[in-house]
Amino acid sequence: MTRSRVLGRVQRGPAGRWLPVALALAGCLVTLTSTASTAQATSTAATAAITLSPAIGPPTTKVAVHGSGFGSSETVVVRFDAGRVATATTSAAGAFATSFNVPRPAPPGRHLVTAKGQVSGRSATATFSVRTDWPQFRFGPDHLGTNPYENVLGPANVAGLSLDWSVTTGAAIFSSPAVANGVVYDGSYDHNLYAVNASTGKELWTFKTGNEIYDSPAVANGVVYVGSEDDNLYALNAATGKKLWSFTTGGEVYSSPAVLNGVVYVGSFDNNLYAVNASTGKELWAFKTGAAVGASPAVANGVVYDGSTDHKFYAVNATTGKELWSFTTGSAVKSPAVSNGVVYVCSLDGNVYALNAATGGKLWTFTTGGPVGSAPAIANGVVYVGSKDHNVYALNAATGKEVWSFTTGRAAKTPAVANGVVYVGSGDDKLYALNAATGTMLWSYTTHGPVDPSPAVANGMVVESSHDHSIYAFHL
Repeated sequence: MTRSRVLGRVQRGPAGRWLPVALALAGCLVTLTSTASTAQATSTAATAAITLSPAIGPPTTKVAVHGSGFGSSETVVVRFDAGRVATATTSAAGAFATSFNVPRPAPPGRHLVTAKGQVSGRSATATFSVRTDWPQFRFGPDHLGTNPYENVLGPANVAGLSLDWSVTTGAAIFSSPAVANGVVYDGSYDHNLYAVNASTGKELWTFKTGNEIYDSPAVANGVVYVGSEDDNLYALNAATGKKLWSFTTGGEVYSSPAVLNGVVYVGSFDNNLYAVNASTGKELWAFKTGAAVGASPAVANGVVYDGSTDHKFYAVNATTGKELWSFTTGSAVKSPAVSNGVVYVCSLDGNVYALNAATGGKLWTFTTGGPVGSAPAIANGVVYVGSKDHNVYALNAATGKEVWSFTTGRAAKTPAVANGVVYVGSGDDKLYALNAATGTMLWSYTTHGPVDPSPAVANGMVVESSHDHSIYAFHL
């Protein structure tokens, strides 16, 4: 007997004759319907979700994506904004893991990452924040002086830079700014370190040291490190300015700290180069030179490089503080840069030196017309330096041959490079933007005092300081 006939007889037959069978079948139908409804409710209730690690970083950052709540064994497509960046197959439980690299053209700001199941249609989103920060002196611990992630400003549009904001401190500024996590940090001869909102120029906090601040701050892992002429290196909470610890040397700290792998490296006028635990402020080692260490150390491949006013340049094991080699110049040595197995260093003897980073052997020398008080910047096989002969020089990094020079009104200072543009201050009160390939001036801005510090280029902005007591921020 078919199901339709049974149901028909239930409707037409004598009362009760087929009732047990009908009720049993009806119960089955109710159970089936209930089970289907429950499954549908479970399916509807399933919520897809993704997490990103990290969720903040510059273009090219590798981002791990973990997802859950998608369909079983289906393909998931991951997009960064509108562009497809990864695919993955989910497990039976609807989970997946994959990764992608943030596209190099992605501008600073918030970007939407979307993952969508190709069968279930379920999707989830998360936000990745692109930042192209300049967190310490010369950008990073190797002191290349270039921001490789800058993708907003370039030779084609830098002429459109205009002043966004300026902040006035209580004295001249020799310190180069650091930019990290939406904040500009800079020190002043008024004894204070300033933290300023990078978007608005609003002062967030200040920290007063016992004397003038000449060196540039460094920011790492939520901590800002800065030295003072009161002989101390300070570690401050980057968000609040609260002192975490201080380390006392035997002389003024003019050297900008370099931070790498949980260690702060800094020089002092007590003739020592120090390695200090970044979390605790405990001294790890001290290396004694023959005179004051005012230059900022560069750190690369397990070696610390720094110069001294004893006319020598030193390479020191970063773990032990043991000297590996030294090189003698004709005068005080400035802060170095390390690139591709070569260390580049300038001296007040008027020369730029290229040395083998492993042995200290001289590869080439370039002589300018005056003392070179600049630190070098390295980008795309070119070394950029400023000299007191009023010129900015671009030199072939492999040969030392001059590529071009640009004359300013007075001594040219330490340059910074980003996306095909060289930014450099001068004693003629100006900040210049030059074409990195040709040396052609693209833009300039006149302050009310000598522009001594090296600028920072971050997140589509140029931040610079001047002896006129001001910090300046420029954008398009």
